[in-house]
Amino acid sequence: MYRLFAHALTLSTLGLKVCRDPRWGRCYESFSEDTSVVRMMTDVIYGLQGNGTPGIPFVSDRSKVAACAKHYVGDGGTQRGINSNDTILSYEDLFRIHVAPYVDAIAKGVSTIMLSYSSWNGVKMHMNHRLISTLLKQELGFKGFVISDMEGIDFITDIPDANYTASVLESINAGLDMIMVPFDYEKFISTLRTLVNTGYISMQRIDDAVTRILRVKFSMGLFEHPLADRSFSPHLGSQDNRMVAREAVRKSLVLLKNGKTESRPFLPLSKNATRVLVAGTHADDVGLQCGGWTISWQGSAGSITKGTTVLDAVKAAVFTTTQVIHEASPTAEVAAKTKADFAIVVVGEQPYAEGAGDNTNLTIPDEGISTIKNVCSEVKCLVILISGRPLVVEPYLPLMEAFVAAWLPGTEGNGVTDVIFGDYDFVGSLSRTWFKSADQLPMNFGDPIYDPLFRFAFGLGMGKLPR
Repeated sequence: MYRLFAHALTLSTLGLKVCRDPRWGRCYESFSEDTSVVRMMTDVIYGLQGNGTPGIPFVSDRSKVAACAKHYVGDGGTQRGINSNDTILSYEDLFRIHVAPYVDAIAKGVSTIMLSYSSWNGVKMHMNHRLISTLLKQELGFKGFVISDMEGIDFITDIPDANYTASVLESINAGLDMIMVPFDYEKFISTLRTLVNTGYISMQRIDDAVTRILRVKFSMGLFEHPLADRSFSPHLGSQDNRMVAREAVRKSLVLLKNGKTESRPFLPLSKNATRVLVAGTHADDVGLQCGGWTISWQGSAGSITKGTTVLDAVKAAVFTTTQVIHEASPTAEVAAKTKADFAIVVVGEQPYAEGAGDNTNLTIPDEGISTIKNVCSEVKCLVILISGRPLVVEPYLPLMEAFVAAWLPGTEGNGVTDVIFGDYDFVGSLSRTWFKSADQLPMNFGDPIYDPLFRFAFGLGMGKLPR
């Protein structure tokens, strides 16, 4: 959180979405397809805000920030995994799957809740009085403030901003307290003032919104300490910070295959090999390891920030006598000529965020598939997948000696080599179902028809190594 403090950012978001379809471009923002896992993760609120009175927004001191739970509600259950689409469920199923984490968040004193662009049974969340005012505020007793997503009220109409006055009216009367208006705020203020002066929006509704916003701001100490605390700046990117990130990487890795037979495991790899081939589009690229929402909205490839690539980490992990050969996209002939003891193939998705990541087929990009085929047909190989979600791997799995899901490991690639070379064992397990083909989707643990490649919560270990 040092980066937040040093830049006067006093609020941090917490994704309580329950992603039920990995075709959705925001699935990597979700802790799990399983509601119980997402509910457990609401304990993050204590880490962000500190411990306070149950059910009351609370920020314990200047080393903490306000938590914003999002996106209320059902954004992870939209039809066909399309971003901002419609979630079609009964009220009972909506509550059981998607509302439940917010019940826990409110009990733990979450300060704010952000709405989803999506709809529930055809009604946009930004105008859903039943789910905002009746359920969230009255029945669940939420005492913080409800905030829109960016330009969320503009998208109440099918054509954005088609009837702005109606959108402001519907959203405020539905129970929205704070509106995220990144551009024409004068238009919003003027429209709201007119609606209040003409009686379409009551002063009681305005007083409720102001009370909720001030309650949170007072709990945050913004009136006593409105400016950034620059004393936190030296901690940004510190070695201590990076060691925590490295630990997170190694604990999140999931081993899905280890050896072509159980009696002959392939991992851990030897640090004392003669030659090691490191291949793949994602082997030497910090930007690809980080994915979307990194430096820029959509993220990008390349050296976008300081970090350690998987290739860098391999070179640091092996003995100085080991020759590390790097080929981004080798042919089978080139792979064979390396005479490597083994290969590490690192492939995956390009960075994306929000709707730009919606994907109907979920296949590994062609260059990655070619590299797997070319290398693994000639050299015994470990394949590491860098992605925000499961991808189709079943056709290529027989070629691999071992297969690891590394997700989006960020800047600390040495967290990967900590595990594959045996300094630590794998402890991660799947937080979502790994399908065989996209035709099976949506498919979630507990469904009547459940035939995955790897089931929910699956994960292997290498044996008697430190955990």
